[in-house]
Amino acid sequence: MSSLSGIGGRLYRGETSIDFIGKRRRWYAFSGLIIIISAIALSVQGLHLGIEFKGGSEFTITKVGATIADGRAAVTTAGITGETVVQKIGSDKVRIQTGALTSFDAVKTSLATSFGVPIETIDTQLIGPSWGKEITKKALYGLIGFILVVMLFLTLAFEPKMALAAIVAVIHDVFITVGIYALVGFDVTPATVIGFLTILGYSLYDTVVVFDKVRENTKNIAITGRITYSSAANLAVNQTLVRSFNTSLIALLPVASILFVGAGLLGAGTLKDLSLALFVGLATGTYSSIFIATPILAQLREREPSMKALSKRIAQHSTSVGATSSEKKIDISAEAGNTDKSSWARGPRNQPKRKRR
Repeated sequence: MSSLSGIGGRLYRGETSIDFIGKRRRWYAFSGLIIIISAIALSVQGLHLGIEFKGGSEFTITKVGATIADGRAAVTTAGITGETVVQKIGSDKVRIQTGALTSFDAVKTSLATSFGVPIETIDTQLIGPSWGKEITKKALYGLIGFILVVMLFLTLAFEPKMALAAIVAVIHDVFITVGIYALVGFDVTPATVIGFLTILGYSLYDTVVVFDKVRENTKNIAITGRITYSSAANLAVNQTLVRSFNTSLIALLPVASILFVGAGLLGAGTLKDLSLALFVGLATGTYSSIFIATPILAQLREREPSMKALSKRIAQHSTSVGATSSEKKIDISAEAGNTDKSSWARGPRNQPKRKRR
């Protein structure tokens, strides 16, 4: 614990440093592995679209003490075929989602008999596939518009290369979140889309904070010529590391409580879609701002002629300083190791006078 105390101050002052930029190939490899797993999950399982996107019928039964098991038994008794989704809403409601049905009367009668409730209390809703297509189209428009606006803002506020690196990190976060969503098998609902759009904003928020520190550390770096762009960017990541960790932890705690306590223990199925998207998105957004966005930015900037010249000057200066230090060490060692007696200065040897008794 003593080694962890004050680590934020040491990271900020540069006394302790983690090489995020120099080891970027490791982070790229890890992200590539997660992306491959997400792509396999999307190609094999795909996304389970909810009734809002593919259309269908929805029945809501209100009864105190109703359970998901009762709902599934009622679906079997009603003779509903195909994929069905049974969710518990609160403590007294069960929602059953099915495919498109031609008649509701027989199903409502069977559900009323199974649950022991009047037919009039069963809420029925029919959702057509055209409405789901419209929702999908609006979600795509919102995503594209968000990316364009963010690129324009980052280009004006920072620089084009920062905007490009931030967008790459955002696409990285969304793809991994969608892949994990497909791997878990949760239904994609409008709440899921809201969660995806929310994590875009959080991912960019953390990235902008790091990029602002990078801009501060690299201001006039080509003129001063003290450190390379990669070293200054790596220092910026270390300086904002503790802040990013604390912010992400505070944001993840309530989302984790919604996901694991609300949806897992209490059975609030309507919360799991939004909470899973937020939980995975917040975690990947923090990861990408540190391990993906900033290394990509440093890699893009190091390709510029001015940054190449700066790295060359610093390397030559380090070489010359090292050669000078080596020459001084050789001179000192030569003087210390010179034991030739012929080189010693010789002078008259004065003997002490002997006194007579």
